[in-house]
Amino acid sequence: MNFSLIICTYNRSKALLQLLESVDKQTLSPDEILIIDGSQGEETKVAVENPSFYNLSYFQVDDCNRGLTKQRNFGISKVGANIGIVCFLDDDVVLEQDYFELLLNTYQNYPEAIGVGGYIKDVVEWIPKDELYSVQFNEYKIDGYVRKLGSRNVLRKKFNLLSQDPPGYMPAFSNGLSTAFLPPSNKTYKVEFFMGGVSSFRKELLDKLKFSEYFEGYGLYEDMDFCLRASKIGQLYVNTAAKLDHYHEPDGRPNQFDYGKMVIRNGWYVWRVKYPQPNFISILKWHVTALLLTLVRLSNSLNSSQKKAAFTESIGRIYGWWSLWWNLPK
Repeated sequence: MNFSLIICTYNRSKALLQLLESVDKQTLSPDEILIIDGSQGEETKVAVENPSFYNLSYFQVDDCNRGLTKQRNFGISKVGANIGIVCFLDDDVVLEQDYFELLLNTYQNYPEAIGVGGYIKDVVEWIPKDELYSVQFNEYKIDGYVRKLGSRNVLRKKFNLLSQDPPGYMPAFSNGLSTAFLPPSNKTYKVEFFMGGVSSFRKELLDKLKFSEYFEGYGLYEDMDFCLRASKIGQLYVNTAAKLDHYHEPDGRPNQFDYGKMVIRNGWYVWRVKYPQPNFISILKWHVTALLLTLVRLSNSLNSSQKKAAFTESIGRIYGWWSLWWNLPK
């Protein structure tokens, strides 16, 4: 099964080199690597052209194709005709040595799969527990594993705003559990969304669907939008054995105000992709959740080490929420 790797990058040459070094050590190598660079300088180009990475092609895009979803669509247009699977990776991840081998095996084990996501190793501690273990209020249990809930999820649980659906599924009021709530069991799980920075799809799906250019620049939740639309066509999976580390490189990210605004507006947008006409209770729960999480983030401006960033993001969330009343995302 021939497969391509697309890496969209922006001003992260050092992080990109770390990723490429881990790709170079894989037990199964991509048939082609496409670097789609939105940077305006030459630093990334020089960085990837100096080492001799196998089957690597570099493309520096202009303003018309700059931005995560535009760069992904551009990369898809450059994929070779003999490619069956297209993998996407964020530029600030580092792969375990058998990442691609395990990821691609999923398509053989589950022939109906149209997309498979990898598994980001988390700093959260998962503890194996037997079936008789009684879960505490501040804990989450799944498939024989238990982890602590973060403070914001404990608060949501108190207000009955924590999703009861499995990880990777969106409830009627949105704000579901991410695939980070899947345990490190080395099993493969059905989902309807996963993270775009550790994703892969059949090429035939990408010939039908494109990443939405509603999401400009950084493109928060663009992966959920694509996966939710793909889930209407076929089944998605996450293979928790295909592991990598995500280092959350700060370079290339939007300012905190814009990020906070995107959390609300883009969050509303992807919710309506799955539920175009939610009922009153779901609408109420969505807005209450948005308010609650904004208040939590605002409180971080008093009790966290990054007070200014927390306050600025909170103002962005508040602005994004008010903007829904006169300018709904379309």
